[in-house]
Amino acid sequence: MTDLKYDVAGIGNALVDVISNADDAFLTANGIEKGGMTLIDSERADALYAKMAPGVESSGGSCANTIAGLASLGGKGAFFGKVKNDQLGEVFVHDIKSLGVAFPASLAQEGAPTGRCLVIVTPDAQRSMSTFLGAAQKLSPDDIDADTIRAAAVTYMEGYLWDEPGAKDAFLKAAKIAHEAGRLVSLTLSDSFCVDRFRDEFRRLAKDEVDLLFANEAEILSLYQTDIFDEALQQVRKDCKFAALTRSEQGSVIVADGEVHVVDAAKVDKVVDTTGAGDLFAAGFLYGLTRGKDPVTCGRLGALAAAEVISHYGPRPQVSLAELAKKEGLA
Repeated sequence: MTDLKYDVAGIGNALVDVISNADDAFLTANGIEKGGMTLIDSERADALYAKMAPGVESSGGSCANTIAGLASLGGKGAFFGKVKNDQLGEVFVHDIKSLGVAFPASLAQEGAPTGRCLVIVTPDAQRSMSTFLGAAQKLSPDDIDADTIRAAAVTYMEGYLWDEPGAKDAFLKAAKIAHEAGRLVSLTLSDSFCVDRFRDEFRRLAKDEVDLLFANEAEILSLYQTDIFDEALQQVRKDCKFAALTRSEQGSVIVADGEVHVVDAAKVDKVVDTTGAGDLFAAGFLYGLTRGKDPVTCGRLGALAAAEVISHYGPRPQVSLAELAKKEGLA
């Protein structure tokens, strides 16, 4: 068996996030679905970007944010995502590598530019995303390095990949390699609109392919088509060995080998921007899991990481999560 080199190998959309403030009227006027992610083309991206107030620009993408959080905790990660050999692509690769994260995928030399995600944060701290995938949608099975997957304890993938056939095939290839190597496969459902589009396929994945499922309350309710959280919880207990379900200020519910654990949310003085909350929860949880921590400690690490990222703008930690974990006795 290949020796372990990485805690987590992530596969996701490599994007540059543009985060700006606006009110609900801005969402309505521009046809933006509140609280979800909508795919847009390059013309729509340019037009919307021109209307947005000045904001924060940073390398992002759901899975890449998780791997960045893992690195901040002291974990070793690799990330597969597609960017073009252009200015934003170079920025993305520099950012991810500067964190100590391996980036095995090659840069596209032609075609669509590096993708971006335009995030509108309303006064209630909800984020609404309009995403131009650009080069990210060209991720294919050829971009997956088998040796990297074999060398990772967990292969972690974002549900947003399911929007593109090539990326979907890359996801399935990586999952097969991971399982053949005796590694774990993890999936985050990404958002409830994504679940609505691919519910049947995600349910099959949860039951047959995925060892650890991440979802927030809206996503897990959508997956099992119920309005009652406990009904969804009982179903996911049947389908998955591990599941980590986040419930905002109500904390999280962790399923581990059929047992259910409730973990409180970490305290936050003020919620500024929920962008990246689920991504960073996954980072903390995966860090704990790959360190052999018990389910409650994994959940507490996830809560700590999520609390840090929602206390400021942007989807990545601004202080060392490793230091925060040490202060809380979770290191």
